Amino acid sequence: MALSLPPGSSRRRSAYRPMSEINVTPLVDVMLVLLIVFMVAAPLLTVGVPVDLPKTRAAPVQGDTEPLTITLQSDGSIFLQETPVELEQLGESLKAISQNGYDQRIFFRGDQNVSYGRVMDVTAAIHRAGFTRVAFVTETPAQTK
Repeated sequence: MALSLPPGSSRRRSAYRPMSEINVTPLVDVMLVLLIVFMVAAPLLTVGVPVDLPKTRAAPVQGDTEPLTITLQSDGSIFLQETPVELEQLGESLKAISQNGYDQRIFFRGDQNVSYGRVMDVTAAIHRAGFTRVAFVTETPAQTK
């Protein structure tokens, strides 16, 4: 014996249906807070070794990766990124970096008050380590009107 429903009538399952949409308002709130945090923190992540760069009118060098930076301060101290290094150890440190596959240009930041001989000593150490693509970083002078 089977139960049959009259034609045109339907059987109602349940009045409650689960909501299948995701509430994205909390997600948007969190993402906006993270965006603000990164916008505030990003300028603080620049190279932190202070140096008085010479001024020039050369066009900036374009690059898409984080450059390897060597800084020579006015007192003669040398920094590889933000790590102090002696001139004798600079070549060994650069060779260790090159073994990891670094083949980009090295940016050399030299203080304008450093003697030319000291700049050439550091440049020679970079060249002896096998790096031939070295760019000297300068500042552009302020525009006067």
